[in-house]
Amino acid sequence: MNEASYWITLAHLPKWRTSRINELIVKFYHENKITIEDFFHFSESDWKTNYGLNEKEIADLQTAKSELPNNAFLAEDVLNQGYEIIPIISPNYSKTLKENLKTKSSPPVLYVKGDRQMLGERSIAIVGSRDASEIALQFTDNIAQLASRQFKVIVSGFAKGVDKQALDSAIKHIGRSIIVLPQGIMTFASGFKKYYKQMVEGNVLVLSTFFPKAPWKVELAMARNPIIYGLADEIYVAESSEKGGTWSGVIDGLRKGRKIFVRKPEPDEKNANELLIQKGGTPVDFNGNEIKSEVCKTHTEQELLVSEAKPLKSKGLTDDSQTTLFP
Repeated sequence: MNEASYWITLAHLPKWRTSRINELIVKFYHENKITIEDFFHFSESDWKTNYGLNEKEIADLQTAKSELPNNAFLAEDVLNQGYEIIPIISPNYSKTLKENLKTKSSPPVLYVKGDRQMLGERSIAIVGSRDASEIALQFTDNIAQLASRQFKVIVSGFAKGVDKQALDSAIKHIGRSIIVLPQGIMTFASGFKKYYKQMVEGNVLVLSTFFPKAPWKVELAMARNPIIYGLADEIYVAESSEKGGTWSGVIDGLRKGRKIFVRKPEPDEKNANELLIQKGGTPVDFNGNEIKSEVCKTHTEQELLVSEAKPLKSKGLTDDSQTTLFP
């Protein structure tokens, strides 16, 4: 419990970049082999000399240290209510999240309630617009059903539209789901009540990366989106507009080299799915199967014809003396 208060304090240093916090963690835990408590009890000169902290960072840490007693009470409250605090150094921390977001963007702490074993299982995220079309919602339900049959965990952002449909479908098809909150985990009381049965059965895990008592905010909703993508091994786009969280999340993922599956839209649909495919998204049909473009098909057929027409070389012969071998 004492250690938990230090992690809460470090993870939510005001105006500190996640990458900077994680740099410190790597330095004191992995390189210097000391605990977070030891780090906080170093002198200012140690922070400056051994960790390269500037005057502002040192002042921030001193202010944070003054909050440790309050955070100790908070940590006690968090743990007593059945939540878990998983720091980035824990073996229970999601390896998928670390691999996808790297040290630069992985949240220093995860707050969870439910079966944390889901963090280590194969997972998919089905993302899309809040005002999704009926066909997009049907696609979401279908992919969620297929994923549930394959024992994959479905990651949901708990937003209106595709996110909520993914969660509802996972529950309907007796699958498993991670709810990624756009708020502190202690402010989700109504949700815990609603999904109590699924959590007891081990089918729903609730996760937050924000200060435990943080209320819902638009900026937190936007900051949550990379966590949804980061927790997923596979990403399926049901529907996207040319702006907003889905669009920016997919573009960022494609830029980072991730393979993202995008539902091939019908000719009369008005969305940005086709544009995302043009930007590198992998088109899929209603069942999530990859669709080979006509260009690719033609190219492949041409290659096959050329290869079949090429004479084969007999072993040991030069180009000038090659012989055609027939089957």
